[in-house]
Amino acid sequence: MKIAGVIKNSFVDWPGNIAAVVFTPGCNMNCWYCHNAGIKEDNNWNEDKLYEYLDSRKNFLDGVVFSGGEVTLQPDLKDNLKRVKDMGLKVKLDTNGLNPTLLRDLIDEKLVDFVAMDIKAPFEKYDKVTRVHCDKDAIQSSIDILMTGIVPYEFRTTFSPDLTLDDIRYIAEHMIRGAEHYAVQQYRTECYNGVLEEKPHSDAYVMQAKDLVIPFVKDCKIKGIVIPNDRL
Repeated sequence: MKIAGVIKNSFVDWPGNIAAVVFTPGCNMNCWYCHNAGIKEDNNWNEDKLYEYLDSRKNFLDGVVFSGGEVTLQPDLKDNLKRVKDMGLKVKLDTNGLNPTLLRDLIDEKLVDFVAMDIKAPFEKYDKVTRVHCDKDAIQSSIDILMTGIVPYEFRTTFSPDLTLDDIRYIAEHMIRGAEHYAVQQYRTECYNGVLEEKPHSDAYVMQAKDLVIPFVKDCKIKGIVIPNDRL
């Protein structure tokens, strides 16, 4: 498995767990606002070093987050998840949902304990936001797989400037209706190679998303902004 970098200890990438985060390079989407678009294989990390570290910290860590890029592009991902599970650690997978066949296999083989899937936009805007032609049927299949509830999951959308409140509501009402968890994340202007020129929606505008989507999902969190206590 190619490794672009590792966060040794994270308390935020998997709430309720202390986790190492493994980033892999490469993605089959090209979202213009991506913060990880520039990550490349880092020769300071390889599988031997990763597992040496995990073995030394397995009594402190709860699990490992596999992220990217798009981690399902790694041909030996399954072997690496098995190796982590054999160490007694839990696994969280971050994915864009373009590989539902692998996602189903990982769930059926009990190799993942939590899945976070990005919903980029309503389907009619997917290609614009991701800047590639996306297989919408594959994305819908991944949504359907997760919504069986076999494994805990979260859907999440970055509220980029090309999306509106109507788009966020559409996602909740028509694409993930009945979902256990939906996170709407404020878009950030900083990226790996500088500052993006597109201005984010105001925090007040983003906060309106919760009231719009909560009739359609069981739980909604707004991330990336400071929210008053009475709005949490």
